[in-house]
Amino acid sequence: MAEARREYDGRGGRLETIVADDASTDGTARIAEEHGCRVASLDVRNIGAARNGGARLAGGEFLAFVDADSRIHPRTFTEVDRLLRSARVVGGASGVTMERWSLGIAATWAVMVPLVWLTGFDTGAVFCRRADFAALGGYDERRRVAEDVDFLWRLWRLGRARGQRLVRARGIKAVASVRKFDEHGEWHYLRMLPLGLKLLFHRDHSDAFVSRYWYDASGR
Repeated sequence: MAEARREYDGRGGRLETIVADDASTDGTARIAEEHGCRVASLDVRNIGAARNGGARLAGGEFLAFVDADSRIHPRTFTEVDRLLRSARVVGGASGVTMERWSLGIAATWAVMVPLVWLTGFDTGAVFCRRADFAALGGYDERRRVAEDVDFLWRLWRLGRARGQRLVRARGIKAVASVRKFDEHGEWHYLRMLPLGLKLLFHRDHSDAFVSRYWYDASGR
Protein backbone atom coordinates (compact mmCIF):
# COMPACT_ATOMS: atom_id res chain seq x y z
CA MET A 1 0.00 0.00 0.00
CA ALA A 2 2.75 2.48 0.93
CA GLU A 3 4.55 1.92 -2.38
CA ALA A 4 1.31 2.38 -4.35
CA ARG A 5 0.59 5.57 -2.42
CA ARG A 6 4.05 6.99 -3.18
CA GLU A 7 3.71 6.14 -6.86
CA TYR A 8 0.30 7.80 -7.09
CA ASP A 9 1.31 10.85 -5.05
CA GLY A 10 4.37 11.24 -7.27
CA ARG A 11 2.07 11.64 -10.26
CA GLY A 12 0.04 14.36 -8.57
CA GLY A 13 -2.73 12.13 -7.22
CA ARG A 14 -4.45 12.58 -3.89
CA LEU A 15 -5.09 9.36 -1.98
CA GLU A 16 -7.22 8.74 1.10
CA THR A 17 -6.69 5.41 2.89
CA ILE A 18 -9.55 4.08 5.00
CA VAL A 19 -9.48 0.87 7.03
CA ALA A 20 -12.82 -0.72 7.91
CA ASP A 21 -12.29 -2.45 11.25
CA ASP A 22 -15.15 -4.87 11.91
CA ALA A 23 -14.59 -5.99 15.50
CA SER A 24 -11.06 -7.24 14.89
CA THR A 25 -8.97 -8.47 17.81
CA ASP A 26 -5.48 -8.13 16.32
CA GLY A 27 -4.83 -4.42 16.77
CA THR A 28 -5.94 -3.49 13.25
CA ALA A 29 -7.37 -0.09 14.21
CA ARG A 30 -4.29 0.95 16.16
CA ILE A 31 -1.90 -0.10 13.40
CA ALA A 32 -4.00 1.68 10.78
CA GLU A 33 -4.05 4.92 12.73
CA GLU A 34 -0.29 4.73 13.33
CA HIS A 35 0.13 4.65 9.55
CA GLY A 36 -2.07 7.67 8.98
CA CYS A 37 -5.22 5.84 7.90
CA ARG A 38 -8.75 6.79 8.82
CA VAL A 39 -10.61 4.00 10.59
CA ALA A 40 -14.26 3.06 10.15
CA SER A 41 -15.11 1.10 13.29
CA LEU A 42 -17.95 -1.43 13.17
CA ASP A 43 -19.11 -4.42 15.18
CA VAL A 44 -21.45 -6.25 12.83
CA ARG A 45 -19.43 -9.16 11.39
CA ASN A 46 -20.64 -8.43 7.88
CA ILE A 47 -18.26 -7.91 4.96
CA GLY A 48 -20.67 -5.79 2.92
CA ALA A 49 -21.40 -3.54 5.90
CA ALA A 50 -17.67 -3.12 6.52
CA ARG A 51 -17.07 -2.07 2.92
CA ASN A 52 -19.99 0.35 3.09
CA GLY A 53 -18.71 1.74 6.37
CA GLY A 54 -15.38 2.52 4.80
CA ALA A 55 -17.03 4.10 1.76
CA ARG A 56 -19.11 6.42 3.97
CA LEU A 57 -15.92 8.05 5.24
CA ALA A 58 -14.50 8.52 1.76
CA GLY A 59 -14.45 11.97 0.22
CA GLY A 60 -12.91 11.16 -3.15
CA GLU A 61 -14.46 10.87 -6.59
CA PHE A 62 -13.23 7.30 -7.07
CA LEU A 63 -13.43 4.32 -4.69
CA ALA A 64 -11.24 1.21 -4.57
CA PHE A 65 -11.86 -1.71 -2.22
CA VAL A 66 -9.32 -4.39 -1.29
CA ASP A 67 -9.22 -7.10 1.37
CA ALA A 68 -6.89 -6.40 4.27
CA ASP A 69 -4.94 -9.62 3.70
CA SER A 70 -4.11 -8.75 0.08
CA ARG A 71 -1.09 -6.80 -1.19
CA ILE A 72 -1.78 -4.39 -3.99
CA HIS A 73 0.42 -3.66 -7.00
CA PRO A 74 2.50 -0.44 -6.88
CA ARG A 75 0.68 1.00 -9.92
CA THR A 76 -2.83 0.18 -8.65
CA PHE A 77 -4.09 3.69 -7.99
CA THR A 78 -2.48 5.20 -11.07
CA GLU A 79 -4.15 2.59 -13.29
CA VAL A 80 -7.52 2.85 -11.52
CA ASP A 81 -7.43 6.63 -11.95
CA ARG A 82 -6.59 6.25 -15.66
CA LEU A 83 -9.40 3.77 -16.27
CA LEU A 84 -12.08 5.73 -14.43
CA ARG A 85 -11.17 8.88 -16.33
CA SER A 86 -12.64 7.15 -19.36
CA ALA A 87 -16.37 7.67 -19.92
CA ARG A 88 -16.49 4.18 -21.44
CA VAL A 89 -15.61 2.45 -18.14
CA VAL A 90 -18.04 1.98 -15.25
CA GLY A 91 -15.58 0.17 -12.99
CA GLY A 92 -13.75 -3.11 -12.62
CA ALA A 93 -11.19 -5.09 -10.68
CA SER A 94 -7.46 -5.74 -10.74
CA GLY A 95 -7.54 -9.52 -10.46
CA VAL A 96 -5.16 -11.45 -8.21
CA THR A 97 -2.27 -13.82 -8.14
CA MET A 98 -1.56 -16.07 -5.14
CA GLU A 99 1.17 -15.56 -2.56
CA ARG A 100 2.16 -19.21 -3.01
CA TRP A 101 1.14 -22.11 -5.22
CA SER A 102 0.41 -25.79 -4.69
CA LEU A 103 -1.43 -28.44 -6.68
CA GLY A 104 -4.69 -27.76 -4.85
CA ILE A 105 -4.43 -23.99 -5.21
CA ALA A 106 -3.52 -24.32 -8.90
CA ALA A 107 -6.53 -26.62 -9.47
CA THR A 108 -8.79 -24.09 -7.76
CA TRP A 109 -7.32 -21.35 -9.94
CA ALA A 110 -7.93 -23.41 -13.08
CA VAL A 111 -11.61 -23.83 -12.14
CA MET A 112 -12.17 -20.17 -11.30
CA VAL A 113 -10.37 -18.50 -14.22
CA PRO A 114 -12.90 -19.57 -16.90
CA LEU A 115 -15.70 -18.10 -14.76
CA VAL A 116 -13.80 -14.81 -14.65
CA TRP A 117 -13.32 -14.90 -18.43
CA LEU A 118 -16.99 -15.64 -19.03
CA THR A 119 -18.42 -13.03 -16.66
CA GLY A 120 -15.73 -10.37 -16.59
CA PHE A 121 -16.13 -10.30 -12.81
CA ASP A 122 -12.83 -10.40 -10.96
CA THR A 123 -11.45 -9.79 -7.50
CA GLY A 124 -8.49 -7.98 -5.96
CA ALA A 125 -8.82 -4.20 -5.97
CA VAL A 126 -12.44 -3.47 -7.00
CA PHE A 127 -13.06 0.07 -8.20
CA CYS A 128 -15.84 2.40 -9.33
CA ARG A 129 -16.97 6.00 -9.14
CA ARG A 130 -18.33 7.14 -5.83
CA ALA A 131 -21.50 8.46 -7.51
CA ASP A 132 -22.22 5.06 -9.05
CA PHE A 133 -21.55 3.32 -5.74
CA ALA A 134 -24.14 5.57 -4.10
CA ALA A 135 -26.62 5.06 -6.94
CA LEU A 136 -26.41 1.29 -6.42
CA GLY A 137 -26.78 1.57 -2.66
CA GLY A 138 -23.32 0.12 -2.09
CA TYR A 139 -22.83 -3.50 -1.10
CA ASP A 140 -25.87 -5.56 -0.14
CA GLU A 141 -25.62 -5.92 3.64
CA ARG A 142 -28.21 -8.70 3.62
CA ARG A 143 -25.52 -10.93 2.12
CA ARG A 144 -22.93 -12.29 4.49
CA VAL A 145 -21.00 -13.73 1.54
CA ALA A 146 -20.82 -13.15 -2.24
CA GLU A 147 -21.49 -9.45 -1.71
CA ASP A 148 -18.63 -8.69 -4.10
CA VAL A 149 -20.10 -10.77 -6.94
CA ASP A 150 -23.52 -9.21 -6.38
CA PHE A 151 -22.05 -5.70 -6.42
CA LEU A 152 -20.14 -6.28 -9.66
CA TRP A 153 -23.29 -7.73 -11.24
CA ARG A 154 -25.25 -4.61 -10.39
CA LEU A 155 -22.38 -2.35 -11.49
CA TRP A 156 -22.18 -4.23 -14.81
CA ARG A 157 -25.91 -3.76 -15.37
CA LEU A 158 -25.64 -0.05 -14.59
CA GLY A 159 -22.79 0.35 -17.04
CA ARG A 160 -24.50 -1.69 -19.72
CA ALA A 161 -27.54 0.59 -19.58
CA ARG A 162 -25.24 3.56 -20.26
CA GLY A 163 -23.00 1.93 -22.84
CA GLN A 164 -20.11 1.50 -20.39
CA ARG A 165 -18.08 -1.61 -19.67
CA LEU A 166 -16.76 -3.40 -16.63
CA VAL A 167 -13.01 -3.92 -17.05
CA ARG A 168 -10.36 -6.28 -15.80
CA ALA A 169 -7.38 -4.01 -15.21
CA ARG A 170 -4.24 -5.34 -16.84
CA GLY A 171 -0.88 -5.57 -15.15
CA ILE A 172 -1.84 -4.59 -11.59
CA LYS A 173 -2.83 -7.90 -9.99
CA ALA A 174 -3.06 -7.91 -6.22
CA VAL A 175 -1.36 -10.71 -4.28
CA ALA A 176 -4.02 -12.72 -2.45
CA SER A 177 -3.44 -14.41 0.89
CA VAL A 178 -3.67 -18.20 1.07
CA ARG A 179 -4.52 -18.25 4.76
CA LYS A 180 -7.85 -19.97 4.06
CA PHE A 181 -6.02 -22.76 2.27
CA ASP A 182 -3.58 -23.02 5.19
CA GLU A 183 -6.47 -23.28 7.63
CA HIS A 184 -8.94 -25.46 5.71
CA GLY A 185 -6.74 -27.46 3.34
CA GLU A 186 -5.37 -27.13 -0.17
CA TRP A 187 -8.48 -28.62 -1.82
CA HIS A 188 -11.21 -27.15 0.35
CA TYR A 189 -12.37 -24.49 -2.11
CA LEU A 190 -13.38 -27.05 -4.72
CA ARG A 191 -15.48 -28.90 -2.16
CA MET A 192 -17.18 -25.61 -1.27
CA LEU A 193 -18.28 -24.64 -4.79
CA PRO A 194 -21.83 -26.12 -4.55
CA LEU A 195 -22.38 -24.33 -1.24
CA GLY A 196 -21.00 -21.10 -2.69
CA LEU A 197 -23.50 -21.19 -5.55
CA LYS A 198 -26.31 -21.85 -3.10
CA LEU A 199 -25.36 -18.86 -0.97
CA LEU A 200 -24.98 -16.63 -4.02
CA PHE A 201 -28.49 -17.29 -5.31
CA HIS A 202 -30.42 -17.98 -2.09
CA ARG A 203 -28.74 -15.54 0.32
CA ASP A 204 -28.96 -17.97 3.23
CA HIS A 205 -27.72 -16.09 6.29
CA SER A 206 -28.27 -18.88 8.78
CA ASP A 207 -25.76 -21.38 7.44
CA ALA A 208 -23.36 -22.19 10.27
CA PHE A 209 -20.54 -22.71 7.82
CA VAL A 210 -20.70 -19.07 6.74
CA SER A 211 -20.01 -17.88 10.27
CA ARG A 212 -17.29 -20.43 10.85
CA TYR A 213 -15.47 -19.86 7.54
CA TRP A 214 -15.76 -16.10 7.05
CA TYR A 215 -16.40 -14.57 10.45
CA ASP A 216 -15.11 -16.80 13.23
CA ALA A 217 -11.82 -17.84 11.66
CA SER A 218 -8.55 -17.57 13.52
CA GLY A 219 -6.39 -14.50 13.12
CA ARG A 220 -9.02 -11.83 13.65
